[in-house]
Amino acid sequence: MTAVTPQATSAIPNFCEGIQYFGEALPDFDKYGATAAIDSATGAIASSTDPTAVYQTLLAADALRYLTLQITGSKASGHPGGFASQAEAYAALVMLGYKNIITEVGHHAPGFYSAMFLDRSLEDMDIYTVQQLRDRFRERHGLLGHLSGFIPGILAPAGPLGQGQHFAMAAALLHKDKLFPFTLGDGGLGEPYIMSGMAHFHTAYPHATNFLPVLVWNGYSQEHHSMVSLKTNEEMIAYWQGNGFEEVVLVNAKDFDDQDQPGDYVDSTAFSFEKRLEFTKAVLEGVDRAARSALGGKLTVFIIKQLKGAGVHARGAKSHNLYPKDTLNAPHIIESLKERSLSVEAWQLVRTNCERAGGGSAGKTVVTEFELHLPELGELPLEEHSVGGEPKVSTTAMGNLVAKVGEVDKNFVVTNADGNAASGINNINQALKIIHPTTDDLYHQAPNGQVYEPLSEDACAGLAAGLSLMGARSLWCSYESFAINGLPIWQTVTQAMAELRRPTPSTITLYTAGALEQGRNGWTHQRPEIEAYFAAMMRNGNVFPLFPPDANSIQVCYDWALTTRNKGIVITASKSPLPIRTTFEMTRQGLKDGGIVLQEVAGGKQVVFAVIGDMTLIPVFEAAAFLETEGIGVKIVSVINPRRLYRPDDTAWNTCSEADGDFISDDKFAELFAGDALIGVTGGAAGMLEPIMLRSNCRRDVFAWKRGETTSSAGELMAFNGLTAEALTKRAIELVH
Repeated sequence: MTAVTPQATSAIPNFCEGIQYFGEALPDFDKYGATAAIDSATGAIASSTDPTAVYQTLLAADALRYLTLQITGSKASGHPGGFASQAEAYAALVMLGYKNIITEVGHHAPGFYSAMFLDRSLEDMDIYTVQQLRDRFRERHGLLGHLSGFIPGILAPAGPLGQGQHFAMAAALLHKDKLFPFTLGDGGLGEPYIMSGMAHFHTAYPHATNFLPVLVWNGYSQEHHSMVSLKTNEEMIAYWQGNGFEEVVLVNAKDFDDQDQPGDYVDSTAFSFEKRLEFTKAVLEGVDRAARSALGGKLTVFIIKQLKGAGVHARGAKSHNLYPKDTLNAPHIIESLKERSLSVEAWQLVRTNCERAGGGSAGKTVVTEFELHLPELGELPLEEHSVGGEPKVSTTAMGNLVAKVGEVDKNFVVTNADGNAASGINNINQALKIIHPTTDDLYHQAPNGQVYEPLSEDACAGLAAGLSLMGARSLWCSYESFAINGLPIWQTVTQAMAELRRPTPSTITLYTAGALEQGRNGWTHQRPEIEAYFAAMMRNGNVFPLFPPDANSIQVCYDWALTTRNKGIVITASKSPLPIRTTFEMTRQGLKDGGIVLQEVAGGKQVVFAVIGDMTLIPVFEAAAFLETEGIGVKIVSVINPRRLYRPDDTAWNTCSEADGDFISDDKFAELFAGDALIGVTGGAAGMLEPIMLRSNCRRDVFAWKRGETTSSAGELMAFNGLTAEALTKRAIELVH
């Protein structure tokens, strides 16, 4: 292997600027490297058994390894080991023309960036050379440490484990003619959601098999051996078969080792060149077989078994990430780069194949580079109830609208962990049907339904948020107390939406059965602390928690949410019949201003109640009636859209895609909340009141959730938390005197 000399640089393609080491031509390059194996017309190799295709797949794998190590080494930071151990599999997918590749593993980011560089996707970011690739890695406005939808050609974000399969399955539903492989590490295989999520999806959608898990079985996780490292090949195959996979294709590097490497996991880059080609051929044929199987209607997994860190600077968990000592000047990094270095001609050949694969660069061809066509919904059948009339169930009112959306948009999916009927939205099940292989009219089940009901909030949130990210409409419904189990992926998607280069429908949620309605169920069903999660996320700039006070308001809130793009919309409402306090127009104003005045009574001093929620209004109105008898003025403001009540500089709204910079003015804020005293009231986390408390200058206090308990009524539970008319009245009087 030789370093480039100044005299030789004129023959080097421009994109290679920044490559530190070039090697001699590999054996038989003149025979198998004369012309690109991928036909520009078809975007794929002609045959997975073609020796030229096999040879050039090996070159692509080495190119990916080299770039992965060079760009991580340029910052002495990042994660090369995991991606390196499956480079042949990724290269095989590309050579076969598959570009819609997702990953479960955020640590595979430098490998994915290398692939996006090779096929010229990153030119949309003004990254044309390897030097620029190095410079922009792990830098702001560059190639962030873990994957994001901001990067051209990257279909989905990747960070927390247990998420990648949701994106692949959502994409598979929307694009039935395309394959969506996703790489999955054996360290992450320990996440319980992965297998259960795929199993439920396959039961619900048995024909949507066009997603392909690519298990990277390399024996190690981040800092130690993986928990499946002692499984035999037979046990691993049985594990996948036991979880419903009809076709399990496993290629084990150990079977090709001619260097007597110890252990069950070996490095194929240490083989003789002949054996390297044999291994690469097995991977290429195996990936081809697995892809055809998945596209042909069988639930399929491809497994590549190879030592973590194969072909880079270290092996095992030690290869997982680089430390400050692992610079491009370090001898072990230099030696590894030289080992993987390619000739100039090989680099050009790899670039040509990657450009042609799949019909062009991923940044111009993958499904997420285009807006998904959505049918026009038209006017939804909103039904306005009379203020002061018969109490209505908010969730049921919204359910009528959800049913209409599903009737018009057949890609629309509602997800719920088997609780729609208990949440007052059985009308959704009745109209759209629960997806189930057993047809049963009593339970509104049918194989072709649109209500997805796994007993896993992760699977609910995952499919719903994944569909939104991929461009479709969806709704995730959950009990407030259990939704926390699905929030990690919902948060991942909303953050990704803030960075997307295209508009996509907002990911919308409905949280019901709040703490105050769950008295007899006790504290296990009383977890409104989840609102603190959303309160914190409001500062992202694209997250909007909504608190409609009644059945009229919730309809307007959902109608508005459907018009938004690239946002996370959280609707929280009760399933109990509650008084009608607003008109449609009042909520439209409340969505714009953040809140709406429900009652105002003059008096000597004025107390303002800023109320979040619907049931919490009950003790507030009781307190207002008593304060009126004491000659104290009262204003009750229903806080519907607290995000509007922040000051613009409080959130990162201007950094968001499809930015929403509407915030209430100081004058309007004073008009709503100025008084002699201000009391914020919520049945959830006090943090949701932060926008109001930050801006108010009067004497103020907060009444909020403290903890759960078993009670016989919502009133008793509110009393346990100090949310009573008596307590509110007492504090109001103290504040104005």
